[in-house]
Amino acid sequence: MKRILITGENSYIGTSFDAFMKQYQDDYIVDTISVRDDEWKQKDFSLYDAIYHVAGIAHADVGKVSKEQQELYYKVNRDLTYEVAKKYKEDRKDSFSQFIYMSSIIVYGDNVSIRKKRVITKETKPNPSNFYGDSKLQAELKIQPLADDNFQVCIIRPPMIYGPNSKGNYPQLRKLALKLPVFPDIPNERSMLFVGNLMIFIKEMISKCYYTGIYYPQNVEYVRTSYLVKEIANAHGKKIKLVKLGNWGVYLLSYIPGKIGNLTNKAFGNLVYEKTNCSIAIYDFSETILESERKTE
Repeated sequence: MKRILITGENSYIGTSFDAFMKQYQDDYIVDTISVRDDEWKQKDFSLYDAIYHVAGIAHADVGKVSKEQQELYYKVNRDLTYEVAKKYKEDRKDSFSQFIYMSSIIVYGDNVSIRKKRVITKETKPNPSNFYGDSKLQAELKIQPLADDNFQVCIIRPPMIYGPNSKGNYPQLRKLALKLPVFPDIPNERSMLFVGNLMIFIKEMISKCYYTGIYYPQNVEYVRTSYLVKEIANAHGKKIKLVKLGNWGVYLLSYIPGKIGNLTNKAFGNLVYEKTNCSIAIYDFSETILESERKTE
């Protein structure tokens, strides 16, 4: 029986993994812990075969964050991650251990365009475009030297994650899907990751003792924004018409400097990981949307 500790007890990913693993209680014991204060430092990490570190400050409107708040991002996303990993290695001594860090595709920067397809490969070098992405990358760089034959450091760089009650871009697109009668059919492609696929990937990573390294889990299919919106509408028995007639107007909006152009490129931009052995085909795309909508409160 393996014991797993999740740091970040109220996080979306942490609670999702905890709930997912309840079906495997005969083989795994899963505990969660908050690392908001210093109480975690008294926890005995030697009990755990793996730590899934998902605690951190999530993406915010980076244009409206003070210098003090930026420093907090580094304190939590970089320094706390290292402190947890270092304590885990010290507590476990020479016992085999696995530290899994939840990073993000954001380490490559958030530059996306409706006019050009951007493909990230294993050779693509990280290039954060703001302090949030840099704080995640700096955490990776700090914990990687801890790795040795007995202490695995596994870094996960997922693309946009969606699922029941998820946060971020998905609920914004959901609102549009349930309100609009028509939607632009822009032929873009995005790598995305259903939370259920991520849970399966993490479980396999722990059960099979994946080696130290960086991993890029994603759905097997790239996603077109318009198809995502249509699938959400279909899940509610609502018909939404995809139209190409006004696409030229959407492309024009992407050229406008500032918020309008940024939002247009964010919604319809192209950003994908190359297809790798980390592409997960457990659920097809339509199934993931039905599952997400069925369980969303």
